[in-house]
Amino acid sequence: MIEAQTIIEQSSTVAANAGSVVYNTGLLAMNYKEIIMILLALFLAYLSVAKKYEPLLLLPLAFGIMLANIPFANMSAYDQGLLGILYHGILYVIYPPLIFLCIGTMTDFGPLIAAPRNALIGLGGQLGIFVAFAGAYYLFNESSWLTSIIPGFDGFSRGDAASIAIIGSSDGPTSIYTASMLSPNLLPTIAIAAFSYMALVPFIQPPIMRALTTQKERVVVMDAPKQVTQRQRIVFPIVVTLVVLIFVPAAGALIGMFMLGNLLRESGVTGRYLDTLQHGFLNILTLVVAVCIGASATADRFLTPTTLIIVFLGLVAFSFGTIGGILIAKLLYKVTGGKVNPLIGNSGVSAMPMAARISQRMGQEYNKQNHLLMHAMGPIVSSTIGSAIIAGLFIAFFGGK
Repeated sequence: MIEAQTIIEQSSTVAANAGSVVYNTGLLAMNYKEIIMILLALFLAYLSVAKKYEPLLLLPLAFGIMLANIPFANMSAYDQGLLGILYHGILYVIYPPLIFLCIGTMTDFGPLIAAPRNALIGLGGQLGIFVAFAGAYYLFNESSWLTSIIPGFDGFSRGDAASIAIIGSSDGPTSIYTASMLSPNLLPTIAIAAFSYMALVPFIQPPIMRALTTQKERVVVMDAPKQVTQRQRIVFPIVVTLVVLIFVPAAGALIGMFMLGNLLRESGVTGRYLDTLQHGFLNILTLVVAVCIGASATADRFLTPTTLIIVFLGLVAFSFGTIGGILIAKLLYKVTGGKVNPLIGNSGVSAMPMAARISQRMGQEYNKQNHLLMHAMGPIVSSTIGSAIIAGLFIAFFGGK
């Protein structure tokens, strides 16, 4: 009888321990929102692997989302673990300027120096930033009637609106940098939206390019870019740094690192730096940033009405940036007597180098003699500089508001 009682007690203990193990695995603690986020992560992973949509960004980002939404794993950016420590590099705006340093070593300013007028296309590409800012602040501010009818949504401040608007630059590091400074609570959604639209450039831009250009404009063959001397290439980053930092010091971290990287490239005497910055260091930064951004997208912060509004405004920003660049390119087509192909206007947004590849691909589609790749790089690099300057202005004007 005693042995039977002992067996029963041992069985109860085993069952209790088994139940405790099941509970501690997080299986029972997982709610439907976390399941949705894990499914989203798997979908993004599918797009990156099967469809090859920006795999260097989307795959680690997707994995970070998955890690952050597994209960008890303590792998979100807000936990005191590995990703929580790495996430401080985003909160303290360390990673974006370092990425700009690496990108600078890979950037050729030659096409822009050879044809300065194409910088106007990059200026036109900033239209999306201001349209999105106006939409975010004037339609969805704290006192807007739209805000009052959306449950769980308190409206955007000017800092929030500015951070959302920078999505229109199609530049992930600039979006992260601005949101970290002005709206850290919206950083995960803004960063994911920015990276997602960068990946969707081949789908968003071509319909807009076809709608806004004529057959006659699309077949224009542009003259080969003029040759640029090494002296011009070296002087350019130095002059840009001095001018921008004197007048817009808040843009110093991005522009300063961007131009330092380019100076290292053009000087011709720092080959060892270039090899490291263009490959190993950039790859490590991209991996860490993507995983950390994904790990910040926890279900309670991401699955809100605010996310849907930001995603919508990001699409508006990116679309109007493309429209603005094309309209300026069409104006240059008229002014130059047909020497500028408006298909390079999509490169008014700084999706480097993907937007330029789209210009090249569509130019070849309508005229096999078209070689638009290098012509499109001028607007892209000018847009990168322009969006960083606008980010600096936003930070200066709206910081703390």
